[in-house]
Amino acid sequence: MEMEQLLSMGFPSELAAQALAATGGKSTVKATEWILSQTSHPHPNNSPNGSSFQQPKLDRFFHFPSSKPKQEPSSPSNSPTQTTTAPPPPPPHHQVLSAQTPPPSKRPKVFAPSPRSNPHNHTISNDEPLAERMRPRTIDDVIGQDLLLSQKSLLRSAIRCSRIPSIILWGPPGTGKTSIARAIVTSANSQGSSSYRFVSLSAVTCGVKDVRDAFEDARKFKLKNSKRTVLFLDEVHRFNKSQQDSFLPVIEDGTIVFIGATTENPSFHLVTPLLSRCRVLTLSPLKPHHVQTILKRAVNDPDKGLSKSLGSLGVDVSEDAVEFLSTNCDGDARVALNSLEISAVAAAARVGSDGDLRLASVALDDAKEALQSKHLAYDRAGEEHYNLISALHKSMRGSDADASIYWLVRMLEGGEQPLYIARRLVRFASEDVGLADPLALNQAVACYQACHFLGMPECNVILAQCVAYLALAPKSISVYRAMGAAQKVVRESVGQNEGVPLHLRNAPTKLMKELGYGKDYIYTPDNPAANQSFLPPSLQGYKFLDWPASNANNG
Repeated sequence: MEMEQLLSMGFPSELAAQALAATGGKSTVKATEWILSQTSHPHPNNSPNGSSFQQPKLDRFFHFPSSKPKQEPSSPSNSPTQTTTAPPPPPPHHQVLSAQTPPPSKRPKVFAPSPRSNPHNHTISNDEPLAERMRPRTIDDVIGQDLLLSQKSLLRSAIRCSRIPSIILWGPPGTGKTSIARAIVTSANSQGSSSYRFVSLSAVTCGVKDVRDAFEDARKFKLKNSKRTVLFLDEVHRFNKSQQDSFLPVIEDGTIVFIGATTENPSFHLVTPLLSRCRVLTLSPLKPHHVQTILKRAVNDPDKGLSKSLGSLGVDVSEDAVEFLSTNCDGDARVALNSLEISAVAAAARVGSDGDLRLASVALDDAKEALQSKHLAYDRAGEEHYNLISALHKSMRGSDADASIYWLVRMLEGGEQPLYIARRLVRFASEDVGLADPLALNQAVACYQACHFLGMPECNVILAQCVAYLALAPKSISVYRAMGAAQKVVRESVGQNEGVPLHLRNAPTKLMKELGYGKDYIYTPDNPAANQSFLPPSLQGYKFLDWPASNANNG
């Protein structure tokens, strides 16, 4: 079907066959684009018989603008009817091949190279954000992650051997996951043999079709050039189980080298078969001195640094501004670089209004205005959410009121819902304080109700009061342990989960009394000293609750 369509357009059969083989043979449009891209760069004597290929007329296959095309002046003998009905003669071959502009179709992308397959060889543009321009190009340019990129590390050894493994880069935003992925390929190709190409996708914007197209391109590229494709997938945790499963066979057979980047815990968000085929590498938040080094590099780089954002205007950044940004970006280099660029633009606007066109000076106030407030890494649905609530719970259990209030504020400033914290405090009051201070539960319930009435920010001090009370209260986990022991007995059917002993059963009817329900039960208020059993016969002597406990503070 596709071959017939190409032949009907006027393409030679040999060229049509080459185009279908190069594009997968499933799309006439792609095959046509391939032929047009080949003929835009002519090669003399490229046909077996020495004849040159003439561009076929594709007018009937493309829709052109409605404007009237220019016509060659006709001879006086040509009538108007002949001019409109007879097609013009085809141009000479040398005119077709020497044309510098593409035919007037609506498909300019035929002549544009794909940007995703060449991420390193692009011209620096003033429109690119500073954070994008300052990406490290090689692994030696990466700042921070010293443990991950040490000379004896897995990545360094793989780069020296040009054998890149499939990996998952897990770390907070702005720590260099994408930059390291690009730098790995660049550094491996600089070892002497360019054996990898880099293809970048984002799980936010692409689907399974895009991924499968990338797999097919990788297979063809490997057959044609004997080079492997490194497929980088950003935000890989956004793919569902079936989407992640699509990577398994191509990683297994070596079609691609997979590098995934995620800010979420791979144990919770990535399927086990994918983790089995990849090595998980953990990135840490950047230290302030690392961020300072990155900011100073951006200030001093004349080619792609801060000065490029301001055109011809020079820029000077104070040490106070650099220190402020590096301290308050929470280890996120992207936040620091974006804030630095915003502050420089604001300083440049101020310089322009003053009439001084020589230098833009970025002061501490500019940095504060650009950052607005301290950047806090917190995700109410992510791992940091559970890390902080765990820190709060353990600090209260350890009776450290200062640390407890600190972690509480970290959660509130990160945007956590106060009612969630209050619910956790209610649980803590019974689980960790328990019988050592029964009033703790009253405090926690009152705290929840007050937070429900007031909301933020007024309820913050109520939460702090309850957190301090629970941290300073005596502790006992006797009830918590008793529940655990009883659950184990029931779930493991210790004592065969016998029925309720007859003397403990209620007997509201005559028949039940005749069957022995409630027989020999001793009413305790009438005889407090009476001895009777309340457990099934097989569990006589079991002790679940250790109370009163001699070590109440420790449970």
